[in-house]
Formats: sequence, structure tokens, C-alpha cells
Amino acid sequence: MFDKECWWITGASSGIGEGLARVLASRGARLILSGRNVAALEAVARDCAAALVLPFEATDFDQIPGIVERAWSWQGRVHGLVNNAGISQRSLAIDTAFAVYQKMIAVDLLAPIALTQALLPRMVQAGGGRIVAISSVAGIAGVPLRTAYCAAKHGLIGYHDAVRAENEHRGIQVHVVAPGSVATNVSKNALTADGSKRGVSDSVIDSGMTTSEAAQAILAAMEAGKRELILAKGNELEIAVLRRQDPEALFDRMSAMVRDGYAKQMAADSGKR
Repeated sequence: MFDKECWWITGASSGIGEGLARVLASRGARLILSGRNVAALEAVARDCAAALVLPFEATDFDQIPGIVERAWSWQGRVHGLVNNAGISQRSLAIDTAFAVYQKMIAVDLLAPIALTQALLPRMVQAGGGRIVAISSVAGIAGVPLRTAYCAAKHGLIGYHDAVRAENEHRGIQVHVVAPGSVATNVSKNALTADGSKRGVSDSVIDSGMTTSEAAQAILAAMEAGKRELILAKGNELEIAVLRRQDPEALFDRMSAMVRDGYAKQMAADSGKR
């Protein structure tokens, strides 16, 4: 598995996307690396034996068919797609401009839907393929300061679960990954209430699992045929489990977090820029 397969990764210039690229390359995969930071994509590509750098703006939906044609033509098909590109948020809903919601939904939800919709018919015609959606624990539970992010990541899970149901009998395998804290720039690049970048990270993110560990776990889950992987530990794993087993207890916990000063502490951390 993976050897000589063609895998397309969005958000491949850093974070989990970069981690997956490096691990897949070590397993003999041929990679299509997408994102906006061309220099960073090229740096990742130099460490991979066979890689095509294919930068594009994920929300320029009119160009998606042409991008898919280029990707498919490179190796004659695409065996796997990783919908990984996205941005996060750190702001209370009451303070957040509607434009932030529009941007978050466009980047984190509509962009992967547009790419999947364009690629899916080709995969089905080719006899099958794999689609991996990188969601979040915040795609399972409503987490404070992340209303836009939660909306997009909940939608990402729902969309991919439905695509799986409709196409599993056609050879399409869909894997949904819900990470907790992984040591990336996700918090630093998160949008604030006015849409500006936060600029600082969270300690829980900085102490999270490495991107290599995350990538190895994701590939192991795919090899085991797992349709969903909650890639989290400790409190974050409890949050995801509680949402399904005891939602009332989770709602109490989330409300208590804010009542006890979570939002104020996050704001104070942001003020240290």
C-alpha cells in the first residue's frame, strides 16, 4: 500500500500536510503537493523522490477543473486525496465579523468540497481511490472561541461521511481524521474577530504530538481500514467521546470553561504578541 501510488495533499507546505508528504514519500508514494506558499512546497518536494508542486488558490473554484486535469494527467490517475488545507479561529462569536465566517467556510469547507467533487467521478471511473479529510476534535464538539471553525469542520465530517456512504460500494474509501493538538502553526495563523492573524500559538498546541507522529498514525489507520480516527489524547479525546456518549455533560464542561475564564486567558495570551 502507498508504494508507487499517486497521492494529492492540500496544505502540503507545513503541518500535518507536510508530515504526511514526508511519510508517504518514505513509503514510495508519488506526491502532488498543493498550497499557496510555492517556496515552502518546493522545499518539501526536494525531500521527496517523486513530487509535483501544484500551487493554487483553494477558493478560486473556477480553476478547480483545470487543476484536477493537471493532477490526474501527471501519473495517469490519483489514488488518494488528502483534504488538509485550512485555517482556524480564536474569537468569541459575539465579537466576530461575519466576513470571518464567510472566509472560514470557503477555505475549510467549500474548498475541499469543490476539489473532491471534481476528482470523485474520475476516481470512480478508475475503479476506486481514497479520500482523507483532516477535520478536528472541533468538528465533533462545539469548542469555545472556534464557532466558525467548528461550523466548517462539522460540515467537513458530514460531507465526507455522506460521500463514503454513497460511494463505498464503488471502491471509494473515505477516512475522516479528527486531530486534537498537533505541533503546527494552526493557532498562530488562526483568525481573530476582525479577520487578522492571531500571531501567537497556544501552549497546548506547542506541546502536542509531532506532525510525523500524526502522519504515521493516519497511515496506520488507513491501512487498518478505519473510517474515522480521533487523533487526540487526554482532555481532547474526552471531549470527542463525551459528545457522542454524554453530550449534556460535555455542554456543561464547555460552558464552565468560558465561565471560569478560558476566553479571557486566550485573549491575554494573544495580547503578548
